[in-house]
Amino acid sequence: MEIGKKLKSARIQKGFTQEAVAEKIQVSRQTISNWENEKSYPDIMSVVSLSDLYEISLDELLKGDNCMLEHLEESTDIVKSNKKLAVTVIANIVLLLTLVLLSCIAPNRDVYLSAVFVLAIVSFSLMLYQIIKRL
Repeated sequence: MEIGKKLKSARIQKGFTQEAVAEKIQVSRQTISNWENEKSYPDIMSVVSLSDLYEISLDELLKGDNCMLEHLEESTDIVKSNKKLAVTVIANIVLLLTLVLLSCIAPNRDVYLSAVFVLAIVSFSLMLYQIIKRL
């Protein structure tokens, strides 16, 4: 059974409304609805709060829903995320150094350096986006 169905079933068994659950775990009613309809998944802290509120084990709540388990694994794998970010930073530095060194032998240095500058802005913007996304 998917987590949305389990959450809805547990909420109904406990006699809670979506509004009551939302208030107790400090999210919006729409968020509860989205979780129950599997439009989105709760974060790990919300899953723990729901488990406590509904008095069901995390094991019972999570087992059998591969999509939810993948979501939790992806959202909590800090080491993997840090490695990706480190590789991105190193790749950006290597790329920029290579392009700057190549600009020394380019016939039209001004145009080439302008292109390197634009590329640097784009690549660092993408890297900044990845950092902000992690937060």
